[in-house]
Amino acid sequence: MERNPKVAASRDGIPIAYETYGSGTPALFFIHGWSCDRTYWDAQVESFSGKHQVVTIDLAGHGESGLGRAEWTIASFGEDVAAVAGKLGLENVILIGHSMGGDVILEAARRLPGKIRGLVWVDSYRMLPTHPSPEEIEKRMAPFRDDFVSTTRAFVRRMFHANTDPSLVERVVSDMSSAPTDVAISAVAIAWNYAREVDALLKELGLPLVAINPEEPPTDIASMNRCGVEVVLMPGVNHFPMMEDPTTFNERLAEVIQRFANPGVFPVEARPNIPEE
Repeated sequence: MERNPKVAASRDGIPIAYETYGSGTPALFFIHGWSCDRTYWDAQVESFSGKHQVVTIDLAGHGESGLGRAEWTIASFGEDVAAVAGKLGLENVILIGHSMGGDVILEAARRLPGKIRGLVWVDSYRMLPTHPSPEEIEKRMAPFRDDFVSTTRAFVRRMFHANTDPSLVERVVSDMSSAPTDVAISAVAIAWNYAREVDALLKELGLPLVAINPEEPPTDIASMNRCGVEVVLMPGVNHFPMMEDPTTFNERLAEVIQRFANPGVFPVEARPNIPEE
């Protein structure tokens, strides 16, 4: 794929690298997860840019975007997305976020009122609401602080099935374990803490949201539905479905996009701002 990155300044001045392909509405804005980058969406760019404007970015501290942020927060990552959307003048957008990117798209949607057609999580949550305690989060964080590279390599390997293409596994393991340590440790901590805010924010936003999740490990679909999230399951994949099986993932995502374009087909529980009769 030919690369032609451009740069937008986030609210705090950090340069944000992004690429845009194709044309057509709604625009599809893809946001990567923790310690990843915009290239993780290459198979989606190729599939969807024939009918839609497709935008991919590197969040601050990731990929080719700038470092030096005073504080790494989900809100500041949301500002990165909003800065690129503003520079491009996007008015009709579907936000798609993988893993931590699922949190980021909530904050981006807050900053782009009236411009978001719908939200898509890609294995961001499997149960809602979720309220990890500070003690639990600190226990999770300790190994990353002690030995970031080894802990991350082991952590990422557990995100794949035993039969996943070994070259894909090695690519992702290498990428994520070589991320800037200070950014990565701060970002994973704030993402785990952010989980406590998600249920309230979904109610505040009142936007249709679909989660595309792997069949295994299982998703608590009932709890997701109660929080206004519709779940679409994919077989034979784990945490990176858009890379592990891009053909099936793109088919699932295309169906979701069609439903966002025809909002009457969404069930009431997928629209948390609509009161029950």
